[in-house]
Amino acid sequence: MGSSGGATSRTGRLIGAMRQKRARALALALGVAALALGLAACGSGGGGSGGTVELEGEPSGKLTISNWPLYIDPGKEGTVKEFEKATGIDVKYIEDVNDNAEFFGKMQPLLEQGESGGRSVFVVTDWMAKKMHDLGYLQNLDKEGIPNVEKNLVSSLRNPGFDPNRDFSVPWQSGMGGVIVRTDLAPEVRSVCDLFDPKYKGKVDFLSELRETVPLVMTCEGVNPEEATEEDWMNSIEKIKGAVESGQIRRFTGNDYARDLTSGDAVAVIGWSGDAVQLQADNPNIEWRMPTEGCSLWSDNMVIPVGAPNPTAAEAWMNYVYQPQAAAKIAEYVNYVTPVEGVKQIFEKTEPELAESELIFPSAEFTAKCFTQAQLSEEEEQPVTRAWNAVLNG
Repeated sequence: MGSSGGATSRTGRLIGAMRQKRARALALALGVAALALGLAACGSGGGGSGGTVELEGEPSGKLTISNWPLYIDPGKEGTVKEFEKATGIDVKYIEDVNDNAEFFGKMQPLLEQGESGGRSVFVVTDWMAKKMHDLGYLQNLDKEGIPNVEKNLVSSLRNPGFDPNRDFSVPWQSGMGGVIVRTDLAPEVRSVCDLFDPKYKGKVDFLSELRETVPLVMTCEGVNPEEATEEDWMNSIEKIKGAVESGQIRRFTGNDYARDLTSGDAVAVIGWSGDAVQLQADNPNIEWRMPTEGCSLWSDNMVIPVGAPNPTAAEAWMNYVYQPQAAAKIAEYVNYVTPVEGVKQIFEKTEPELAESELIFPSAEFTAKCFTQAQLSEEEEQPVTRAWNAVLNG
């Protein structure tokens, strides 16, 4: 993981930012419900595509990027500064994507008017990228501007179900959802199902992310989330509701579960792979575990919205971070699954321990039981979201 000093600093910053990254999802639950109910109406004038990026000569000018907190290597030698030096483009990098639905709620009134609030790149999760595209809020990419993406994107991410030809999305980082355990306090936890064991009553956190938590719980019922019906979603939500009412679940969180794990208030949580790697720097007893039933697989994606003021610079950014050397710097800092070929070969020379990490370079065998993050149809989304928000809000 590089020097222990860098890792520890990274972990401290992670914990310090927990109130920001996805933490407001629970407080926004009622608003998210209203959002889900209103999406179809909001998109009535969209119609699927926001056109295609029109490149204009050499990249230049200013570029504004919206991303999640702590999702890039910072500082004077960081990727943003190196990109600015290499291109002359002035970057405004905003860490204001704290929750997919919250970010959509903030941006939708602008996007509906063909505006992006000055942003030329967003980073959102698979399902939200599809939602935005289907509503006509995203531009298709001009692939002539991103040859490094065409060359270096890993094969496993080239043809996702939500964007089979990668017409409008470029993966930023990928990751896995599973269980993070305090091995000194709950060494037996190996499954999402174990989180329902009464011995851990009041000591487990669940994510407030509908598309993360509920499908993982489905696996306890023997359901493949990729084939789940509305009834399957409702059954798993009912199981979680029972765990809330009994006091089994301590609370719903974003990735601020890190504080609970560090303090010991939670002994196991549903959580993301990269967070655990960072937290281990301060506490080796914190460990992400592949659930016996399998994990969720997801990607956060760079997209170019309608109204983007500088799509040429946006594609230059995408192309830059798909250089293996640039991608390696990002991966070393964030410890999520890199989407760029060639990074492992760099780590084999510079960071052998990272090169061997299944959490950064998961093998097909390691993820054999895993599923891609579940999509809900328009008909399913409204009742499922209502039921989920009713659980979050008690």
